[in-house]
This record gives sequence, structure tokens and C-alpha cells, in this order.
Amino acid sequence: MEYKMTTPVQSVQMLPQGYELWRKEIIALIEKSKYQAILNVNAEMLALYWKIGSDIIKKQERLGWGTQVVEQLSKDLTSRFPDDRGYSSRNLWNMKRFAKAYPNFPILQVPLAEIRKLPIPQASLAELVKDGKEFLNVPLTQITWYHHISLLPKIKDAAKRAFYIMVTAQEGWSRDVMLLQIANDYINAKGKSINNFEKTLPPVQSDLARYTFKDPYNFSFLGTIALQNELEIEKSLADKVTDFLLEMGRGFSFVGRQYHLTVDGDDYYIDILMYHLKLHCYVVVELKAVEFIPEFVSKLNFYISAVDDTVKSPEDKPTIGLLLCRSKSDTKARFALRGISQPLGIAEYETEKLFADVASALPQIDEIEEDMDDYDEQRGK
Repeated sequence: MEYKMTTPVQSVQMLPQGYELWRKEIIALIEKSKYQAILNVNAEMLALYWKIGSDIIKKQERLGWGTQVVEQLSKDLTSRFPDDRGYSSRNLWNMKRFAKAYPNFPILQVPLAEIRKLPIPQASLAELVKDGKEFLNVPLTQITWYHHISLLPKIKDAAKRAFYIMVTAQEGWSRDVMLLQIANDYINAKGKSINNFEKTLPPVQSDLARYTFKDPYNFSFLGTIALQNELEIEKSLADKVTDFLLEMGRGFSFVGRQYHLTVDGDDYYIDILMYHLKLHCYVVVELKAVEFIPEFVSKLNFYISAVDDTVKSPEDKPTIGLLLCRSKSDTKARFALRGISQPLGIAEYETEKLFADVASALPQIDEIEEDMDDYDEQRGK
């Protein structure tokens, strides 16, 4: 008897119409379930650690128990749960610090007036505050325990801490990336590019675009080797596209480097072409290895028009331009944007932050003082 083998292609062809859509829905359902399971586990762990930390505070404040009790508790818990690594004396003290910082767990409650001072799009803020309350409740379970114990000694202000909790969850930052962004003063760079978005884009689009870009951009991942011209910088960014996209922010996708355009028979090459998934538009990035001069705006304005006419589809929003320079005069940048009808932002970028990186890795005075306080507590002072 002769058997006929069925190839995978034939098997797919025999499947009923609609299977592909159904398969994608099932996969999305499974992925959502797994993500929710991870969030639930994290919420349970944070709740447990907060309860232990609160109990330590109560025992010390109300009963006068000394720090030796915490040391003994660490030994007992580690002996009883040898496979769990969360009951070291250091982590128990972290639990106390966590409970002390967040008495309203599982939320961090921040006055809305303080939140409004931070670089958060008004549309996003409106979604967070729908009931007219004067406080914003930020869920602490959005990030992991390891994020929290790293964030606490770095950021003292409650509103700024709430900002980093929200943006870490939104951007999907690891703990190390979060700490790097804090060291790079992300909160004061976000939404700070010189731009004309308010005059060239609809209100909602303008608001989102404003907070999509920042100033300066930190490209220190390129190393400390001096990059002398635009082509070298472009190539290095393309070679390290994951780091590049991480610095640009969630929503950016890399389309191409030296992207070719033909206009009236002449060839032009865009330094870097990107697409932003939330803004639903192309982003033309022009890199300059020198200080900003007004003439740069004219060239970028030309590229924006060319992309709008030859690349953009009817469904896409207007193309946005981003000019990145080694340095700039904010006044000259604002003057250069007057009368420009295309949406365009201007920002600086850095490729070397060796001293700053080393300095940020060193313990700060307030961290040393906190460690000394913990040491004093452990000695019963």
C-alpha cells in the first residue's frame, strides 16, 4: 500500500477559512493570561513584603523590640524556607523601608497639583484622573520588588517617584535601565525639545508628540570613542539599534538608515527614518556632528515634505522631523522654527558621559546616610 505524505503547506491549505485569525486570538489570550499571572505573583509578593515591613515597624515602635529580633527572624525564615532568597536581614530592612515609604499600600497617593508639574501628556493624565479627585493613586504593583528597592534610595520626592513608577511600567524598563534613565535625569529631559508641535499638529497629537521627544538624548552606549561625522554616528546607532530604540522610547521602530528618496530626478538620503506606533507617523531624524545652525531646519523641512508625498500613506499622520545636534542655542532654535509649517523638533545628543557615568555609580551622600541609619538600627540605637 502506498502512503502519501502531507506537507505542512498542504496542511495549512486544508484548514478552514478564519483559522489564522482564530489562532492569533488564542495566542493573544494566552499571552495576556501569562502576563496577568506574572502581575498577580508580583502583587502577592509586594503585599507580603509590605506586611512584614509593617510588622517590623510596629514591633519596634510599639513594643520597643531591638534590631536583634530582625536578625533572628532572618535566620529563622531562611532556615524554614531555604529555597526562598528574600529573607536576608538586608531584605527585611528593605521591607521596613518599603512599608515606611508607602503607608497606603497598594497605592502611592500623590497630590494632583504635584503630578501636573511632571512631564506627563495631558491626555494621559485625563485618563488617570477621571473622577475629579485631588489625588492621583499610582498602583505600586506595576513594577517589581527589585525596581522598588532600587528606586527608593534614588528618588526622595513622592511625585517624581510616582512618575518613574508609571514610566517604568509603560516603557517596560528593566531595573538597570530604570536606574540608567534616572542617572541621565530622564524626568528633566522628557518633553524638553524645542519644537513647533503646538502650532503644526492637532491638540491631542501635539500633546503626545511633545512628550514623545526629549532633550538631550544620551547615546553614551556608543562608547567614549569620539565620532567625528554624521555617517559614523548613524552607522554606530544602526549597529546598536536596540540601545538606540530604547533611548528614543517606546513606540519608535527603525525603518532605515540613509533612506533613499528621489525628488524630481535627484537622489536624497535621509540620515535615519523611523516610524512611531502611537503617533502613527513617520519620523525623519537628521544628525549633525556640530552645533546647530538655522540652515539645518530648511533641509529637514524639505525631507519632511518629501516623505509626506512619496512615503506616507493616507492613513498615516503628518510626518515629524527631529534634528539632533551636538549643541544648540535654544534662542536660535526657536527663531529658526518661526514660520515653519511642518512639525519639527530640535534637541541635543551626547555620545560621551564617562565622568557622569562613573559619578552616578558612586554612592551619594543621602544613600550613605541611610545605610548608616540602617546600621544604627541594627545596633539598637
